[in-house]
Amino acid sequence: MLAIRNARILPSPDVPPIDRGTVLIKNGKIARVGPDVAVPPTATVIPGDGRVVTAGFWNAHVHFTEPKWRRVRRRFSTLLEAQFHDMFTSRGFTTVVDTGSDPRITLRLRRRIDEGGLLGPKILTAGPGIYPPRGIPYYLRGTIPFYLRPLIPQPTSPRSARWAVRRNVFRGADLIKLFTGSYVERGVVRPMPEAVARAAVEAAHAQDRLVYSHPSNLEGTRIALRAGVDVLAHPPDATDGVDDALLQEMVDRKMAMIPTLKMFEQTGSASRDYLAPIYEVVRRFHARGGEILFGTDVGYMKDYSIEEEIQALSGCGFGPREILRSMTTAPAERFGVGESVGSVVSGARADLVVLDADPFENPLAFTQVRATIRGGRVLHLHP
Repeated sequence: MLAIRNARILPSPDVPPIDRGTVLIKNGKIARVGPDVAVPPTATVIPGDGRVVTAGFWNAHVHFTEPKWRRVRRRFSTLLEAQFHDMFTSRGFTTVVDTGSDPRITLRLRRRIDEGGLLGPKILTAGPGIYPPRGIPYYLRGTIPFYLRPLIPQPTSPRSARWAVRRNVFRGADLIKLFTGSYVERGVVRPMPEAVARAAVEAAHAQDRLVYSHPSNLEGTRIALRAGVDVLAHPPDATDGVDDALLQEMVDRKMAMIPTLKMFEQTGSASRDYLAPIYEVVRRFHARGGEILFGTDVGYMKDYSIEEEIQALSGCGFGPREILRSMTTAPAERFGVGESVGSVVSGARADLVVLDADPFENPLAFTQVRATIRGGRVLHLHP
């Protein structure tokens, strides 16, 4: 049994905080939460004095493509847990969404975590991405062995798109990732044929899988929208023609977006001429009520800090409650698990974060993680 005592509790973005509250955890779930919770003498207590408790964070866009994740079967748990700690759990992430990695890596990592032999976040995976014909991005070609390239899905017809989706799902994919617009060369985007994208989305939805899209530009965004994609894994970085009417249609069709703003600055360009239009798309989408999911593209991006992403979101007009929503309730509900995770309520899975300061007073407090707990197990505890 575990308890976090005498903390300020943020049950969810839309519920008033509980001051001097206690969270009691038993058998991996939140047994009780409130200001008058008795703590059994046998419970392990994490002091909450001056601290804040929220639901565990989601990172809705990650990858396991760095060399350190290879040969996962042979790696000791201590080494893998240190890597998880550096990348995710020390930053409050209890659930991560892999949007394109080698399933031989992600599925083995997930299996070891689920079996209890490895401490780490919940992993949801898309398996390999699905690309347009001859559409593997130029920035990935050098990382893919030549003998594997023919095996990467690049469907040319609706039938082959449905087959690619079914194969990914059969191999364990929790979602599907489409490149509706793929940078085959610098400045050159190859679109996925709309009929191919639509068939892939229909096949994924028939098996209750969400579909992410990497759009790149206006055409890739339109194809994603017409095909019925659920989440843009990034905003388009070539923003010409992305007008208010298109953004409103995305909102009306309940499409979510993952900004990944720090990624654009660090791997694209820090030029204001490049970044300002991307920020403006995110700002206008958000202002129209578009749903935002927090994601950083770590794994592709090697800097794991989330401070710059929080600052960028704040600069796009996001308040602390909206940032908290993007990290907790929004992704949980989007993935259909909002009844079990995403909020600090009795009966929910005990996925929790303890912060050293109140993010409602300063959003950068989201980066001041004292403890990360998943399913009642402590993944990170700063002394």
